Amino acid sequence: MQAATRSPDIILLDLGLPDIDGLEVTRRLREWSNIPLIVISAREQEHDKIKALDAGADDYLTKPFGAGELLARIRVAIRHRVMQQSRAGEPIFTIENLRVDISRRQVFLNEQEVHLTPIEYKLLIVLIRNAGKVVTHNQLLKEVWGPPYTKETQYLRVYMTQLRHKLESDPARPRFLINEPGIGYRLKIDLEE
Repeated sequence: MQAATRSPDIILLDLGLPDIDGLEVTRRLREWSNIPLIVISAREQEHDKIKALDAGADDYLTKPFGAGELLARIRVAIRHRVMQQSRAGEPIFTIENLRVDISRRQVFLNEQEVHLTPIEYKLLIVLIRNAGKVVTHNQLLKEVWGPPYTKETQYLRVYMTQLRHKLESDPARPRFLINEPGIGYRLKIDLEE
């Protein structure tokens, strides 16, 4: 695999490869690399997008698309990687008026401590670890509740609603905790996007 020897800044991957399935390539890449990966595919079904994101893709772009949109998504993926690298090892995550001291397990909103339940905190930490990326329902349920709960999406809806009420100034129109309908959630880090 050339990605191992050339160390690219980003990978654009078509799922329709002639000799191996693109989802398998995505899984193999994620075993050893966190290089931003954007799937480009003619497959536009929601379940195909979910499979690609669950396998480790950072974004999914359906053909046909414009060069401008592709370039914008590449810029966002690279920006997220840079931000993630700068935060690596940093015990404090901050975005606007939200601050999470990971080493102390404390959450602050407008410098006031917010008490989260253990599940709410785990959910927030998974989103922080993947800040800027879409985290699928399946992935969130598996990481927060465990593999037996991957079909229990109602748990996720209830706890995301609670988390929004505690962290968003207007829970009905969230700025940080964004729903990606039918796919998952994203902790938005580029609030001007």
